[in-house]
Amino acid sequence: MSQNLIRRVFTSLLLLSILLISLFLNNYSWLFLLIIASVISFFEFNKLVIIICKKKKSSNFLLNVISFFYLIFFTYSAFYLGKIEEVMLYVLLVCIFSDIGGYAIGKLLGGRKLIKISPNKTISGCIGSFLFSLIPYIILILIKEIPEKKIYSLFFTTLFLSFICQAGDLFISYFKRKAKVKDTGTILPGHGGLLDRIDGIIFAVPGAYILDQIFF
Repeated sequence: MSQNLIRRVFTSLLLLSILLISLFLNNYSWLFLLIIASVISFFEFNKLVIIICKKKKSSNFLLNVISFFYLIFFTYSAFYLGKIEEVMLYVLLVCIFSDIGGYAIGKLLGGRKLIKISPNKTISGCIGSFLFSLIPYIILILIKEIPEKKIYSLFFTTLFLSFICQAGDLFISYFKRKAKVKDTGTILPGHGGLLDRIDGIIFAVPGAYILDQIFF
């Protein structure tokens, strides 16, 4: 096992522990964690925007305003869903397993590239993300009695969340490619910046909130 992979695993376990403690401890600790994550993510994204705008000699004001208000929406969405800890935990697990599936299957099988803006992403990795995102779904229907109608809707919701998670990852990858940087930061050993780790989550959580408001 490479030293970088060991750092990635250790950092992931530490982050997951902090996240779960904050989520199940109380609303204040969860909100505090969300605010900290949003602030760090904003500054990491802002750094990418500044680099790109300097190259194009354009203003970064509008993108910064949009990203600022979007992260406020993410914080609100995550705090709202966090009031029902099991729902928030399920969304996070879908994102985590989707990420693991994309990384593991992509590395294992390789193959045709998915899209030019992210050269490391492959079609096999994309399929792996969808398949692995169903692991929390399978576990849930095995341990909890769910009405038949909701089983089907939850299945498609899970796949949709995986799709949004992957789209969020590609979105941030696009900005990193434009800025010609590998990572959004250096705060997380083995991962890079915090935004590198939660890029899919900050898109999937608001997506889950919108679905909850419309359909549930």
